[in-house]
Amino acid sequence: MKLNTTFRYLAPSSRYHAGPGSISRIYSEAKRIGATRAFVISSETLARTTDLNDKVRAALGELYVGTWAGAKKESPILSVMEGVKAVKQAKPDLIVTVGGGSAVVTGRAITIIVGEDKTIEEMYTKHTQGRAPNVYRASKPKIPNIIVNTTPTTGTDRGGAAIYDSVAPHRKELYDPKTRPLAVIIDPQALLTAPLDLYRDTSLTTFSDIIASGNTGGLQAPELNPLAYADERMALELSVANLPKLVEHPNDGEARVNLCLAAILCNRASQSTYNIGGRNRTTGLGYKLRYHYAQIGQGAAGAVMLATNLRINMDLMTEGMARIADVLRIRLAGMTDREAAQTLIVWVESFLRSIGAATRLRDLNVPREDLRRLAEEDARVLYFGEGTGRITDPDELLKVLEMAY
Repeated sequence: MKLNTTFRYLAPSSRYHAGPGSISRIYSEAKRIGATRAFVISSETLARTTDLNDKVRAALGELYVGTWAGAKKESPILSVMEGVKAVKQAKPDLIVTVGGGSAVVTGRAITIIVGEDKTIEEMYTKHTQGRAPNVYRASKPKIPNIIVNTTPTTGTDRGGAAIYDSVAPHRKELYDPKTRPLAVIIDPQALLTAPLDLYRDTSLTTFSDIIASGNTGGLQAPELNPLAYADERMALELSVANLPKLVEHPNDGEARVNLCLAAILCNRASQSTYNIGGRNRTTGLGYKLRYHYAQIGQGAAGAVMLATNLRINMDLMTEGMARIADVLRIRLAGMTDREAAQTLIVWVESFLRSIGAATRLRDLNVPREDLRRLAEEDARVLYFGEGTGRITDPDELLKVLEMAY
């Protein structure tokens, strides 16, 4: 394959500490920037079911000034604003976010709102059909943050936060690259606090993002550069090798660390490949599944739609899909690109089933009578970076859902 040697590649300056005992490095990272008031953000579930917050507090020592344990799934606005109030009262000069994707996104949203001192309505990205997104330019300084991962979220080192609002548009995106973490802690002791089902679901997000012909490119992107390709390929290899290990041995700390690293690599590549293809067909149906059904996580939503996503892009992304088949070494000698792409779809469904992931909407107890409503809702919503191939016809979206059912 030919790799692009004219490109933009984003390499955030976060420092990563991985391995047993990494939590202890929080203190030295805090002292490195001269922090004197460290405030912890986490979810109520983590605070109630684990002693991880206590370990973080002990690591911070005299720098610790308090904890807000109110982060919730999908980062709903009400809980985010409760966190904003807590941070303003504590007046920290460092935020330590402990948890998975929802805690990370909640902490980042809080940091943006506190720093800018404006309402969400003023700052969230506005979308208009046929126009570039209107992104608020956040210019004020932000409280530095450290992240202690408990799940392999691809949101760890991003510069944005998508929060949930009960008022449409439900997904409201805030953006400020200054909120990327100064340090990330990947300690197996922290990662082992997450239940197997949650860890697998989060890992499935990484797997799906790499393979799907989404707007962020993945391994199907037609203009991959050597750095993004290396990130994506290693992320895929780590995912394929360690997802089965996770399912078979849930307490394997090394497998969890590797899956967390896969998520970081996947996200790093995606930050450098937004919209570089533009040919692929996309939907926002995964968001609709997550928002409407409490039993469906982000990873499950991506995985259940993955094979269908590949099928609707077969004619447009044949070469990219064949490339993934080559990376996975499932392409037999003499196969055409199309035959290799078809082999990839079969392999994806088989792999997902082998680790207990649903491959059909009916397996996730989505009522068939809901499909029309999901299609019509998705047709009305625009998303950041969706590209020109976004499907917006309700009837066509319904066909996609029927295909996945």
